[in-house]
Amino acid sequence: MLTPIEFFVTVVLISALSGILGALTGLGGATFLVPIYTLYLNVPIAYASGASLISTIATSSGAASAYVKDRITNVKIGMGLEIATTTGSIAGALTVAYIYAHHLEFIVYIVFGIVLLSQVYVQLAKSKFELPKPIKPDWTTRVFELYGKYYDTVLKQEVEYHGVRWWLGEIIMFFAGFISGLLGIGSGALKVLGMDWAMNLPMKVSTTTSNFMIGVTAATGSSIYWIFGYIQPFLAAGTALGVLIGAFVGTKILVRVTNKTIRYIFTAILIFLGIQMILRGFGYGL
Repeated sequence: MLTPIEFFVTVVLISALSGILGALTGLGGATFLVPIYTLYLNVPIAYASGASLISTIATSSGAASAYVKDRITNVKIGMGLEIATTTGSIAGALTVAYIYAHHLEFIVYIVFGIVLLSQVYVQLAKSKFELPKPIKPDWTTRVFELYGKYYDTVLKQEVEYHGVRWWLGEIIMFFAGFISGLLGIGSGALKVLGMDWAMNLPMKVSTTTSNFMIGVTAATGSSIYWIFGYIQPFLAAGTALGVLIGAFVGTKILVRVTNKTIRYIFTAILIFLGIQMILRGFGYGL
């Protein structure tokens, strides 16, 4: 049995590692925290989700500022998609409040696992491409000015890109917000999917813009979690501190690795945690 101090230190260390992974993949760290807290520290999933939402705000502040400075994040695209994610977050948080009130937590475990595993195919399919295949601009490219460029220090070249299918990105962002509120995560996995797959943006642009967006999404959902008493201040404080430290370290690593490396790390973690969460939902596993 850990003492309060030992538990706090453990939380900070785990959160720091999650923050690094979150900054590298655009997930914000919370996607990894909820499974680790519930599977290995036996934290009730409601409190784990509440703490993760708070940490997501810290991650977004730490990682997003660095990416904006490096001019990789596309702020215009992120702000345009944020309306859909915040609306979805409110709906998701109200839904999970009903689930917890009726002691149906196993649903959250199973849904969480499915969400993680659903990303694996897309990541593996795209892992062979460092940059997305060019797609002809559509009407949304012109109307919403989905253009941008950044300097890739690994490829040693300036990468110009444009987004497409803005409408599809918005639909995915609503569901990303819903999952954020439901599971207590920044829903970076679905945000990255929306920008990477649906809108055909480069992986680094998708992950950095996702980090920029998740803070607003998490803040919306966490307000409802706070009202229902699902945020434990001691756990949330340690989580936020650790994730903020990890996110800062992760931003320094991201600019020195390839998009394919990020995808492989992302995929391996998704598979492991996704299976563990589903097993817990059905009453098996740790």
